[in-house]
Amino acid sequence: SGGVFTWEEVQRHNHRTDQWLVIDRKVYNISDWARRHPGGIRVISHYAGEDATDAFRAFHPEPNFVRKFLKPLLIGELAPGEPNQDRKKNAALLQDFRALHESVEQAGLFKADFWFFWLHLGHILLLELGALGLLWTFGTGWVQTLLTAGLLATSQAQAGWLQHDFGHLSVFGTSRWNHLLHRFVIGHLKGAPASWWNHLHFQHHAKPNCFRKDPDINMHPLLFTLGKALSIELGVQKKKFMPYQHQHRYFFFLGPPALIPLYFQWYVFFFAVKRRQWQDLLWMLSFYVRFTLCYLPLLGLPAFLGLFFVVRFLESNWFVWVTQMNHIPMHIDRDQNRDWVTMQVQATCNVDQSLFNDWFTGHLNFQIEHHLFPTMPRHNLFSVAPLVRSLCRRHGLQYSSKPLITAFSDIVASLKDSGELWLDAYLHR
Repeated sequence: SGGVFTWEEVQRHNHRTDQWLVIDRKVYNISDWARRHPGGIRVISHYAGEDATDAFRAFHPEPNFVRKFLKPLLIGELAPGEPNQDRKKNAALLQDFRALHESVEQAGLFKADFWFFWLHLGHILLLELGALGLLWTFGTGWVQTLLTAGLLATSQAQAGWLQHDFGHLSVFGTSRWNHLLHRFVIGHLKGAPASWWNHLHFQHHAKPNCFRKDPDINMHPLLFTLGKALSIELGVQKKKFMPYQHQHRYFFFLGPPALIPLYFQWYVFFFAVKRRQWQDLLWMLSFYVRFTLCYLPLLGLPAFLGLFFVVRFLESNWFVWVTQMNHIPMHIDRDQNRDWVTMQVQATCNVDQSLFNDWFTGHLNFQIEHHLFPTMPRHNLFSVAPLVRSLCRRHGLQYSSKPLITAFSDIVASLKDSGELWLDAYLHR
């Protein structure tokens, strides 16, 4: 394990069965181990042939513990004359970012305020109790049932933000408790598997808005065409799976209302069974048993099913608008092998801070900071934002923050623009 390698040698090992990567100038052969990676084979494979130093630090709040698993994979290090970063990565920017990371860590911004998260969980449980109490106390008329659906949809959306906190290991100091609470919130309170979320979401953070690597943009090209370069490419290739010139209109039907009730609702079961995630499946079933016992006796089967799908419909609208406002209008393309900071900032934007925006979006209005520091507790993202803005200004990166309504409208505007780019290339190139 004492080899000395150039970046050219490392970059040749970026295939499915032959994968090397670099962390802190150490070269690791992950070819046989990638399938055993706790975060999944895909997220680590996305960095094959590259420097993964900043991704490694971003995803692992206990780096010294994780390094124990890296030791058997070590095959050498970069040659003394080789730079710390490969290809197009900005060395000066990364040096400043790593200094910033160290300073905010020393300032305690990676330490969670447990009261914040317990109170957040408490308000979710109160919403659940309030929804059930409303029907018990005031009856099961249409008005009461719709109000109940609103309370439950709010509970589901807020539980979605809370499971996101535990999933990113940003609450407890050890992974074990984060994983346990993650399974409880996403499984018992929401009815979805933690393993499914981990599989998709960590890929998204590893390579945001990178086609074929970020599953959040997998709707390109079957449903939508995304990004300027990809839309023109699709048009030049004369490919047409949908009438993309109208996608900013049919987004209102195929996007926010449909994602959870027509897709996620069923796919999560397929995922859990196919991958034999039996523990996750039991957590999911506990949600459905609880929901059924609470509402079926009160409402009867038709109204019970109606309530369930109205809740999923409302939750889906909330979820899609919030999660897409930070990414769809931003740079989308194939992986350009940018450095960690450039890649994250180009693929994300913020929404202006307010108490309502913080609550409504689960602090995903600080998307830039969250992507740079994914394990940072969300209540501290506000504190690091001015430092990130200053870093971006020094290195010529555009730091974008906008009002909430503007962020929503930019989704539609960007879909309209990419649809027009596709149409022009489809007809005239």
